[in-house]
Amino acid sequence: MPRVPRSDILDRLQEKVRQRQPVIGAGAGTGLSAKCEEAGGVDLIVIYNSGRYRMAGRGSLAGLLANGNANDLVVEMAAEVLPVVRHTPVLAGVNGTDPFYTPRVFLAELARLGFSGVQNFPTIGLIDGTFRINLEETGTRYAQEVEMIATAHELDLFTSPYVFSADDARAMTEAGADVIVCHFGVTTGGAIGADTARSIGECAALATEWAAAARAVREDVIVLAHGGPLAEPEDVAQLLRQTKGVHGFYGASSMERLPVERAIVAQTRAFGAITL
Repeated sequence: MPRVPRSDILDRLQEKVRQRQPVIGAGAGTGLSAKCEEAGGVDLIVIYNSGRYRMAGRGSLAGLLANGNANDLVVEMAAEVLPVVRHTPVLAGVNGTDPFYTPRVFLAELARLGFSGVQNFPTIGLIDGTFRINLEETGTRYAQEVEMIATAHELDLFTSPYVFSADDARAMTEAGADVIVCHFGVTTGGAIGADTARSIGECAALATEWAAAARAVREDVIVLAHGGPLAEPEDVAQLLRQTKGVHGFYGASSMERLPVERAIVAQTRAFGAITL
């Protein structure tokens, strides 16, 4: 899979926005997931460490714990995913708070491997409370993820960072982000999904607020929604009807985990129902 130039990706996505068609991104934890997502017509594919854990039957938040080096793992996953994707841009999740990586060197290596862009994952944006405060106080900061996106932009990589507030949306847009992804937490539903989430109405109000904050910096920024109660197409359709300035959806569990869970269970039961 050759790297797709950032300008080409932007042209494709902006044309979809002009045509009032949703921009759809998808997370892939395996080569088969990526191959099927491309066959389904997805606009962007993103791979990161949580995809590997998710498709191994673990919760996505395993990607935020000390279960391996996230940046090394995304490079390992590249060997599985990039060869089976033919034309869809593939983005890498980058741990911008990794104390042992050199941003320009690592990002340039991702481009050489064939990645078209990056996203900030794992992200401390998913951490709150006293632990988050202590992380920021001791030098592990969301601002480092903003700096990673700015460096990627300077290297002409496509960028689609997760944001968790209006301030995050402004900061990431100022850093040059091409797409802002409003993250509403772990996706609900299925065998390893979350039970606790905001309502779709609450997410719609926040997405509208965060989109406005991003557009106040740059009018052409594309805004997507992700996570929380947005598990099914009808959930996303409902959210988009209630928002202003949101152009589509980025799915991970909703694109690969939930469909696989349902399909394998149903197929296994169908075989078990055969009568002799």
